[in-house]
Amino acid sequence: MTKNLETGMRPRTIRFENAYFSEGFSIVGPKELRGKLGDRFDFALLNDRFDQKTFEKAERKMFETAIDGVVSKSKLLPIDVDAILGGDLLNQIISASYSARKSPASFLGLYNACGTYAESLLIGAAMVNKYYKNVVCLSGSHFSSAERQYRYPLELGVLRSPMTQWTCTGVGATLLTDTEIRPNSPRVTAGTAGRVIDFGIKDVNNMGAAMAPAACDTLRQFFADTGKTVDDYDLILTGDLGKLGKEILMDLAAQEGIDLSKNYADCGAALYFERQKTYQGGSGAACSAIVTNSIILDSLRDGSMKNVLLIGTGALMSPVSAFQGESIAAIAHLVEITGNVDESPVEVENNEDFKSEENK
Repeated sequence: MTKNLETGMRPRTIRFENAYFSEGFSIVGPKELRGKLGDRFDFALLNDRFDQKTFEKAERKMFETAIDGVVSKSKLLPIDVDAILGGDLLNQIISASYSARKSPASFLGLYNACGTYAESLLIGAAMVNKYYKNVVCLSGSHFSSAERQYRYPLELGVLRSPMTQWTCTGVGATLLTDTEIRPNSPRVTAGTAGRVIDFGIKDVNNMGAAMAPAACDTLRQFFADTGKTVDDYDLILTGDLGKLGKEILMDLAAQEGIDLSKNYADCGAALYFERQKTYQGGSGAACSAIVTNSIILDSLRDGSMKNVLLIGTGALMSPVSAFQGESIAAIAHLVEITGNVDESPVEVENNEDFKSEENK
């Protein structure tokens, strides 16, 4: 590949022909059920422990449920799945890897923090485009397990900063297939792998500021590679920049000549009501996965959306790096999802991140 003469950047966008969404499945916790999109998810927990002894085992059970759910919705048997791609936020991605013990499929564990779901779609689309037939792509997180790994033991009751986001509890799973199951099935048509960007942010309570530059970099790269613009899409969706990170991205994009004011939303900002006191909104590896496999997939199927860009954002820090004073490196992967290639973008009112507080 040669460099783009206008930008000087080497192309990083891959195009896919046969990477269809067969089904999606979303499982969430009680707080997410009471949020803005509560009626759009497939399954909700009655309690954060999912009737398990620990939060970590509850997270693992969510992964198992999501894998079984998306395979069942696709009317397939477990043996029909060629590979499972995904990860979570816990050390050694134990939730995803341990859940795969029950499956006969190959397992590729992935970690790009909260950008893991977009990463799994990018790799999964490449696999079904040429090599495999059915691939499950998923990621998830659990507030209580992530909180005590990355921040403080829950028992301390530490006050949260107004800059923080709430790690959402849930798992989102997609089954990608190489065959169009139904007319106008949504498909992954392109993807841009992100590069690691570090703007020197060290505040672990302000992940949105750390990740926004990576999202801007990948979006700019995609537009340079493809020649497309914001106007080609009904919705440009980031994973979990939160409310502040969303504003930062809009400012950074404006400096690059990209106007996101009309059709941009953030999954983290879309999950909760103000009264739920999540401050900057949601975050976590489940964030973009549960939103995409609920309201976004439904909208692509019913024709209310035609073309969507999903930008999964991830903060690549760890407790050790934070304690040692390292800045927060970030990454953003982009996937283009198309519902009906014969139609132009439709008018979608999403400036309020799907639902306003007044329309609850």
